[in-house]
Amino acid sequence: MVRFPLLLIITGTVAAFTNPINTKGCSRCNLAMLDYDEMDTFDQVFSRRDLFAKSAGAMAFTTILSNANVDAASAKAGAPTKAELDRIKIGYERLDYLLKNWDEVTTTCRDNGGECKRDAQPVRAYLGLRSTTDPLFQIEKVFDKVKYMDDIDDLEIFFSASEEWTSAVTMSNSMAFISQFGEYNPSGGKEEVLKYLNESKKQVIIAESSLKQIIGVLNL
Repeated sequence: MVRFPLLLIITGTVAAFTNPINTKGCSRCNLAMLDYDEMDTFDQVFSRRDLFAKSAGAMAFTTILSNANVDAASAKAGAPTKAELDRIKIGYERLDYLLKNWDEVTTTCRDNGGECKRDAQPVRAYLGLRSTTDPLFQIEKVFDKVKYMDDIDDLEIFFSASEEWTSAVTMSNSMAFISQFGEYNPSGGKEEVLKYLNESKKQVIIAESSLKQIIGVLNL
């Protein structure tokens, strides 16, 4: 007698056996290989097509529930923490201090009463572009988590302010960088350093305003 393998799907599991297994007397077997001449008896109890459809449906339903649970957990875990939100407030306060004390903060003097010169490096630090310990370092990642927060008054204002923040920081950083090397350019000098430093300040003002809007929307 010729034996053929039969692929069975039981309780959502797919298995294939190439060695025949005798299943007579085994009423609770999950997986079994039936002889070809035993298939008639099996078909009287179950239709293979119905069995496959029901098993596939059960597996699909289980997958949907599982994905839904994962999405819900991700959303809950994705909301910014209090410490992360506090970084926005601290960063805003630091930018406010920078603007109120601009000349002092952006002026560096040598020790023992040496020469003083304008320096754009502090600007980049206050914007969170110098160190991982700066409050505003990669603050955009915190902004990305805001969509998982509850009870946000106006997300449209928030997204607009966050985009304005990113643009202002990019421009301010560029102007500060040019200012740092303005004195060494062929046609440069102290005037060029101050020129681009002032351009950088204009962008810091916009960045501070954006943070103020974000703080208002998030009720921080």
